[in-house]
Amino acid sequence: MAISPKPITPRQKPAARKVARPEKSPAAVAKKPRKSAARKRRPPPAFWSRGNLLLLSVEWSALAICALLGTMLILGSSANSFSGSGFFGSLLPFAAGVAVWVVLCAGSLLAWLKWRGRLKAKVAILPAALASGMAVGMLWFVFHDGYIPVFGHFRGLVGGKQQAERTTLAHQVYAAYRRHNQAQLLKMIQRAEPFAAEIRQAAKIFAVDEHLLLGIAATESSFQPRSSRDGGQGLFQITAVPKFILQQTSQKLDVKQLDLTNPRHNAFIAAATLKHYLAEMKNDLFLGLLAYNIGPRNGGLRFIMQKYGAGDFVTMQPYIQQLPRDYPIRVLAYALAFKLWQQEGKLLAYEEADNALRIQKLGIPGLPQDF
Repeated sequence: MAISPKPITPRQKPAARKVARPEKSPAAVAKKPRKSAARKRRPPPAFWSRGNLLLLSVEWSALAICALLGTMLILGSSANSFSGSGFFGSLLPFAAGVAVWVVLCAGSLLAWLKWRGRLKAKVAILPAALASGMAVGMLWFVFHDGYIPVFGHFRGLVGGKQQAERTTLAHQVYAAYRRHNQAQLLKMIQRAEPFAAEIRQAAKIFAVDEHLLLGIAATESSFQPRSSRDGGQGLFQITAVPKFILQQTSQKLDVKQLDLTNPRHNAFIAAATLKHYLAEMKNDLFLGLLAYNIGPRNGGLRFIMQKYGAGDFVTMQPYIQQLPRDYPIRVLAYALAFKLWQQEGKLLAYEEADNALRIQKLGIPGLPQDF
C-alpha cells in the first residue's frame, strides 16, 4: 500500500509578541518640550570673534607698515648706492638687490606665520603687540633725520625728471638762504612786524601761505613802502593788476576805492594776485611766483611759455633775460627765514651741525613737505 507524501507547507513565522508599553501619563506628556521650528543658531567660531578680528587687523596692519617702509628704505638706499646707467655697475646690482629683498620678505612672512601660533598660544595679544612694536620702530626711524636723505633718493627714483627738478630748485632756495647775512635777515624780520597782522589776515582770507606773502614783501620793498620808478606802489610794489582782482579785493575789504598806499589794501591785493597766478599755473609754486613778478605784460607768463615751448620753471629760466630769473628763489629764501623764525624762534645757520637736515625737514613754504 503506497503512502502518499504529506504536502509541504511553507513554514510560518511565529507571530511577534506585543509588548505592552506603559502608557504615559498626561503630566509626562505635558512636560515634554516641543521642538522649535527654527533651529537655534550656533555661536560663531572663536576665529571670527570681535576681539580676535581686532587683534588680527592690528597685527596685519602693523606688518604692512613695516613692509612698505622697509621697501622704501631698501629702494632708496639702492638707488643712491647703485645710481648710474651702466648695466653691470648699476642696473644689475639694483635689480639683484630688489630680488633679494623680495626673497627676504617672503621668508620673513613664512617664518612669522610659523611662529605666530606659538606666540599666540602663550599670550593671545603677543603677535599683535610684537608687530605693533616693529611698526612703531619703523615709524620712529622714518621721522628721524637720518631717513630724510634715503626718502629723497626714493622720491627721485619714482618721480624721475620731475622730482629731480624739484630737488634742484629746493637746494637753490636753501643755498640762497645760506648766503643771506643773519643780521640783515633779523633786521628784515623786525621791519615786518608792523605789517604782520594785515599780511596774516590777507593770507588767511585768500588761502595762501603767509610766509610766501612775507617773502614777496621782503623781495619787493624790504618792508619800506614807497613808490618806485617802474610804477610799483606800496608794500608789495603793486603795478598792473587785472580789474577782476581789484573788484574781488574791494569786496573782501568792503571798500569802494582801494588805496595802494594803505598797507592793508596793498597786502590784500597781493594775496589775491598771488592766488590767481598760482591757480593759473596749476599750483606750480615757482611758476606762480614768476607769473606774479611778470604780471600781465608781454602777454603774461603763460603766453611766453607757449611761445618758447617751455613746460616748467627749469626750462623757462634760460629764456628770461630782461626779467629776474631768480625772483622765485629769492622770495622763497626770505619766506624760509620767516618760517624758521616763527617755528624755531631763531634763524638757524645752514652750515652748522645738523641744521641743514633740520631746515630741509621743516620744508620750504608753499611746497608740500615730504612728511
